[in-house]
Amino acid sequence: MPQARPRKTVFGLLPWPERQAIAESLRTETVGGLVLLAAAVVALVWANSPWGGTYESIRDFHFGIPALGLDLSVGHWTADGLLAVFFLVAGIELKRELVVGELRTPATAALPVIAALCGMAVPAALYALTAAAGGGSTDGWAVPMATDIAFALAVLAVISTHLPSALRAFLLTLAVVDDLGAILIIAVFFTTDLNLWALAGAFAGLVVFHVLQRLRIRGWWWYVPLGVAIWALMYNGGVHATVAGVAMGLILRTTRDADEEQSPAARVSHLVHPFSAGVAVPLFALFAAGVSVSGDALTRVFTDPEPLAVLVGLIAGKTLGVFLGTYGAARFTRARLNPDLAWADVLGLAVLAGIGFTVALLIGELSFPDAVQAEHVKAAVLLGSLTAALLASVLLRRRNRVYRRLFEEEERDDDADGIPDIYQGARPDRTG
Repeated sequence: MPQARPRKTVFGLLPWPERQAIAESLRTETVGGLVLLAAAVVALVWANSPWGGTYESIRDFHFGIPALGLDLSVGHWTADGLLAVFFLVAGIELKRELVVGELRTPATAALPVIAALCGMAVPAALYALTAAAGGGSTDGWAVPMATDIAFALAVLAVISTHLPSALRAFLLTLAVVDDLGAILIIAVFFTTDLNLWALAGAFAGLVVFHVLQRLRIRGWWWYVPLGVAIWALMYNGGVHATVAGVAMGLILRTTRDADEEQSPAARVSHLVHPFSAGVAVPLFALFAAGVSVSGDALTRVFTDPEPLAVLVGLIAGKTLGVFLGTYGAARFTRARLNPDLAWADVLGLAVLAGIGFTVALLIGELSFPDAVQAEHVKAAVLLGSLTAALLASVLLRRRNRVYRRLFEEEERDDDADGIPDIYQGARPDRTG
């Protein structure tokens, strides 16, 4: 009789090359997340201090090149310019996941993709239902959809958990798919007053970018001016300029030639990722998170339908979407949960996914042109993310003894050969 195929293990031991790549990315994101957290706190304190007027003056100060259509405020430069760097890194991460990571095969992609899609659809649906029930606008349906991986990792660092690498990798892949969804939403739903000539120029620039990659042309002096030109043309074309960043990230080659130590995508990520995580995103947070936290502003989060809908979407929607999506995908594929873990661990991770800081703030600005309404929605994003962080901290800290044991087991290297012993004699029930 033919033997039954072994059941796939959910959140089992990652392949060693995949774990190395994930670990490097997570280290940068964790440090960047702590800087992001500090920037958000500074923004809130500054905006609500006696020097709040100075904060607004700096945020609204305009500079640039008006002749090129680039006379923007400091706040818009950080949102449209610096976040393009963030989305460049997101594009590279997505390309890496599609080529060599968890998304390269349907079998490995099913779990994080289904969890991410449910984690976007359920918050959007709960937002729409809550806002409509209160007679509010449904324009902000996309605000609670994205997970902020840097902020989530900063929370893990602050509460000092030792999550197994498989759970951290799942969170990272979930955020990558979330970012792709956010990019598509921004490109499709927040595009106005198209300038077809400028868009044609941006597309031509991307073609040149692709040709340079195909011809193995190296040198930043080719790519940096071209990238800036593509970004400016995309901005003037009416498409949100961050789309230019992800497009270039997806074009960069992720495979390494025989004479290369790193692929172009890996080199760019190594150089740009620290700037994105440590400078670009925190500066955006500094000028986006400075909202009023007065009693009236916080009251409106619970009384106005739009901010209340954001709060419900982030806390309840993300938790339900990610958890049910993960549970359903595991049952559908007849996979089994890693016996060292429990579904309570997945629930904690699902709650943590409710931290939707950076992209949620960006989409909030795009969804609500009215400054006062946008401020209330931003306050809801901050409050929802803080609530999700606190709830996740409680859930994950309860299991930290288990995580610490698994972490130490994964890191143990008695023969000091640089490869953990578990990869040289892994137990069958730990492999995925």
